[in-house]
Amino acid sequence: MIDFLYKIIQESARLWMAMASYLLLGMFIAGILHAFLGQSFITRHLGGNGFISILKATLFGIPLPICSCGVIPVAASLKKEGANKSATLSFLVSTPTTGIDSIFATYSLMGPLFAIFRPLAAFISGITIGTLNFLFNREKKKTTVVHRHPSLPSNFKIKEVFRYGFVELAEDIGKWLLIGVIIGGTLTVVIPEDLLTGYFSHPFLHFLIILVLAIPLYVCATGSIPIAAALIGKGFSPGAALVFLIAGPATNTVTLSFVYSKLGKRAFYLYLASIITVSVLAGWFFNLFWKALGGNIELISPQGEQLPYPLRILSGTILLLFIIKGFLKTKKEIKKMDYELYVSDITCKHCQMTIENKLKQLPGVNQVAVNVEEKTVGVDGEISLEEIEEAIREVGYTPERRIRASSKD
Repeated sequence: MIDFLYKIIQESARLWMAMASYLLLGMFIAGILHAFLGQSFITRHLGGNGFISILKATLFGIPLPICSCGVIPVAASLKKEGANKSATLSFLVSTPTTGIDSIFATYSLMGPLFAIFRPLAAFISGITIGTLNFLFNREKKKTTVVHRHPSLPSNFKIKEVFRYGFVELAEDIGKWLLIGVIIGGTLTVVIPEDLLTGYFSHPFLHFLIILVLAIPLYVCATGSIPIAAALIGKGFSPGAALVFLIAGPATNTVTLSFVYSKLGKRAFYLYLASIITVSVLAGWFFNLFWKALGGNIELISPQGEQLPYPLRILSGTILLLFIIKGFLKTKKEIKKMDYELYVSDITCKHCQMTIENKLKQLPGVNQVAVNVEEKTVGVDGEISLEEIEEAIREVGYTPERRIRASSKD
């Protein structure tokens, strides 16, 4: 048993160190995108109608480092700003499927071919779902609401690059990155080398197995990488791993519930069917393309392991320290707040920041605290419970029940 656990730790550490250097670089670039573009930029440029909004939503979504659940409030904001359903669906697909941080991490663990195909597949997925919805699920033209957002001073933006990239983003992806690395290490040790011989040798059976696993599972774009790398190591075709990289981050129960409840039943079916179809076709074409290149193993091999060993150790340690810091961050006490609500679709740090920032803007609010683990929102101040609930709904979340209401109501 001890030897078994040691092998899992050893494989997980290998995956961690191989991707750490590239992930740190990606987190830094993600901070730049956040500080100098941000959500206000997205809503100003994507609030519109027609195919051009679908194209913009897809292109803007690809580099943004937003996870599967973090994209939901951004998508809700887009819809509120005037974006049509087609653009919103395109953004929902292309954004969590990849990101600038996950592109670097994909290169580090899975090679250059995956690093090229992954954002390309995200682009095709976004355009496909948006176009299909535009053609088969027409809606009335909306008036775009453009808000003027004050520009931030340059020194604040520079600080925001590091705060977002190495603090907020580390807290947001840290849990799922660790889970993904541990699952990847475990799969490497547990799955027999000959599992996929015989009855499971056909590539489309690989695709089916992966889809059954990926569709309901919550996994972020970065956390999916070590799992996909481990699947290849155990005999799954490279195309099947690409299916997981596409379908895993783009579909989970939270995202599917949002699409069904906010965008409608027809949009839901188009969304799910498009993800399945595009991911399978992309996986099939990836296998053909790779074989046409001679099946060169270097094209799908980890590139992070080619970095100097001291650099991998240093990067892995720094990344781990950033994530541990996020875990140890002091939780805000909300027991003495005037109001406390239960919000089940709070799942990550991004959810917390979105709700807190929205509620702090309300007149009369003195203090706000969101507990991700307990899925609760606490508010203190001279404000009604109805105003709080409405503000939470505006950013894409659903307050389900009141745990505590102020005696002032």
